[in-house]
Amino acid sequence: MHRLRSADGVLLAGDSWGDPHGIPVLLLHGAGQTRHSWSRTGMMLGQAGFFAVSFDARGHGDSGWPVDANYSQAAMVRDLESIVSSLGLMRPVLVGAATGGATSLLAVGEGYVDARALVLVNIAPQVEPAGVARIQSSLRRGSGRVEAREDAAHSPSACVLRPDDEHRHRRHWDPHFVAWPRDMGRRRRRMCACARKLTLPTLLMRGEHSDVVSETGVAEFLRLCPHADYVTLQNAGHADALEGNDVFGDEAMRYIIRHAEAERPRTRRLYDCA
Repeated sequence: MHRLRSADGVLLAGDSWGDPHGIPVLLLHGAGQTRHSWSRTGMMLGQAGFFAVSFDARGHGDSGWPVDANYSQAAMVRDLESIVSSLGLMRPVLVGAATGGATSLLAVGEGYVDARALVLVNIAPQVEPAGVARIQSSLRRGSGRVEAREDAAHSPSACVLRPDDEHRHRRHWDPHFVAWPRDMGRRRRRMCACARKLTLPTLLMRGEHSDVVSETGVAEFLRLCPHADYVTLQNAGHADALEGNDVFGDEAMRYIIRHAEAERPRTRRLYDCA
């Protein structure tokens, strides 16, 4: 487990798998999730010779809650920059789901992180208002619910509770995260500008049942970033706080291995995936 400070002092918590000298892969989760949403993928990447790292975003999981409740995209991007810098990582692969994908796209497109490849899961500059509203409503309902550990042990939502410093128990995201004002028009313009700037290997994945990213949003992204690859995952949707992202892990890993192999000397191949 890793703990490090962001640029504005928020304590960030993460897990890692594999060889610290291997190609780093940073796994970023979506709103209301934690680093554990990528655990299986992290283990697989570690076993394949990569150095996989999954961090809790600020206000989530075991990471700290900013005293000023700053959950802006800028703060998230600077957190990612701090993680890359603090771990002394060589150029990483970024794999981001939903909010984590938006952070990754902005970090690369605005020059905060020099990545070797980018994998975006269920995120694009154009998102569907109804899907976003559904997620925000779900998070608001969860943010207001508190359970004691003894009761939570038998609750289907027990996986999303954690102790705070007073040994009380709460949901694993800060309610202020949901309340942070979001200018969706500005967000889209900013992400479009970043998508146009991408030159690194890029993969966009969408669950066929996602109500957040539509085929229209995918088409726009592919116009902005024409060299990007695109995959639709059958029988997958937009993972929520009680679900994980590992359904996308196998496809992400195949893509990462393919591009990592292209950069490696022939004597250091991970394995032949031909």
